[in-house]
Amino acid sequence: MKLIGVIFAVFAAVAVAPPPPFADNCIVGLENKYPGAIQAPWYTIDLDKDPSERWVEVATAYKQNITVLIGVIKEFIYGMTGSTSIIDWVDNNMAAWDQKLPYPYNAEIASIAQVTGIPEGEIVLYNIFYEIFTVCTSIVAQDNNNKLYHARNLDFGLFLGWDVNTHDWAVTEKLREIIININWIRNGQTVYKSVNFAGYIGIYNGVKKNGFTVTANERFSINGGFIGIFQWLMENSTASLMSLLVRETFETVDTYEDAVAKLSVTPIMAPVYYIVGGKNSNEGQIIVRGRANVAGVVNLNVSDPNGWYILETNYDPWKKPLYLDDRRTPGNACMQRLTRDYVGFEGIFNVLSSTTNFNKLTAYTVLMQVDDGTLETYIQKCPDPCWAW
Repeated sequence: MKLIGVIFAVFAAVAVAPPPPFADNCIVGLENKYPGAIQAPWYTIDLDKDPSERWVEVATAYKQNITVLIGVIKEFIYGMTGSTSIIDWVDNNMAAWDQKLPYPYNAEIASIAQVTGIPEGEIVLYNIFYEIFTVCTSIVAQDNNNKLYHARNLDFGLFLGWDVNTHDWAVTEKLREIIININWIRNGQTVYKSVNFAGYIGIYNGVKKNGFTVTANERFSINGGFIGIFQWLMENSTASLMSLLVRETFETVDTYEDAVAKLSVTPIMAPVYYIVGGKNSNEGQIIVRGRANVAGVVNLNVSDPNGWYILETNYDPWKKPLYLDDRRTPGNACMQRLTRDYVGFEGIFNVLSSTTNFNKLTAYTVLMQVDDGTLETYIQKCPDPCWAW
């Protein structure tokens, strides 16, 4: 009934623009929210360790939180179906599907399940869940000194249970408790950095010092994630989870050009927007990915008056976004108010802390700078009054 109510509200709102205080509100020049109040904690994943040992510290520290989060997802599924049959099927069958993942990912998932005591099938589900329920805003911007900054809001949990007491999405609330930064090392040296949900082994956002930055945004498509995941489960598919492809890219290539190439040609299970930044002028690209091909690209181009930045939400750049989910228009307006003169962590953080790019689904804002290999993650929660998405 909660979901039905939300869906009804969505359709009812189609004909009516959101009134103040829910309307778009760019705080640039009016308010400074940088730095955010709560930074995500740091952990280290040592790629020289056996995969069965890499996630032990994280899984031990967050096993209760991961258990609670999966419990919320189970409750939502039960509330929608009135049955435990889906979860029973996951527990009885999906553990075997981890073997469809390549090594070392299957061994890492098995280890997380063992440490947390959560059925392995549920850990597999947890690691493919984000392929199809993430809405985001990503920005790559170049300042007047040709320094590149890359940032994103990660929004997650749409329609996954609204808590009428806290005025928040139930899954989003629990996700905020398991956000961590990771320093990935090999031979004692940092290979790259990322921000993750504890126990999630793929990468949505990361930076490789003096190399490149990547964020991944969900792309809505008829030939979408559900179909790709079903084929992966039921057929002999070699397609990659889109977040594991990002991780593989960070671990196997060093340059912006090679990252763009790898993210463009590798078959993936779910359509996605890969937003890639480099270290040199004009190295920024939105790659509009289908499951097997590239549907189009948008490049950073500082010779264009507004080409000093690229901004991607969850719609093809050449198409109008859904009226009820137009975060692109306020995002662009806020970036243009910021101007290239004020590009930096502070300026972009304030753009991403402006409604409606900042909303009830927003779990965190991550800021990255490739020259220094800097990554800052701030846990976000939009206070009332705040638009639901």
